[in-house]
Amino acid sequence: MKSWIKELSNQEEEFQNIIEDLITNETVQQMKNYRQHYETTCFEHCYMAAYYCYLICKKYHLDYVSATRAAMLHDLFLYDWRKRQPDRKGLHAFTHGKQACENACKLFPLNEKEKDMIVKHMWPITIAFPKSVEGFVLTLVDKYCALSESFEVFRSRLFRKQVFRYAYACFSLLIIQI
Repeated sequence: MKSWIKELSNQEEEFQNIIEDLITNETVQQMKNYRQHYETTCFEHCYMAAYYCYLICKKYHLDYVSATRAAMLHDLFLYDWRKRQPDRKGLHAFTHGKQACENACKLFPLNEKEKDMIVKHMWPITIAFPKSVEGFVLTLVDKYCALSESFEVFRSRLFRKQVFRYAYACFSLLIIQI
């Protein structure tokens, strides 16, 4: 087996080992019941963010374990943020980091870096910025994942509309020919 294939395989295994206790947790599994961005669930969004944080932080010799774990838990808020909820004070974008951190702390022992990353992952929307480089990585990765998830939906919708338009145009030309 080529060395880079073996290394990639080892990285995938290491990544899974870092978050295994998180992704098998019953409460974390509930994230699959809530949409995050269009068709992406909170669980899928956090999983992808965790993977990218893992890759980036490992490449640059940062604390990739804390970054990976914090990314997997950064949206552990467990409610449909699109619906108004009387017990929730403040707008979702400003409050869900704190809620996710509180939920995560009830389930797992988190270090201070992980807590800070989860609470402040919405910077620059929230004023407080992350204390660590890993926190900035999560912030950027979170925005990248959100844009990717949104772009994919817009692209697929646009493609379907264009196909429909082309089919309509072809059908119209066919009718005119007859």
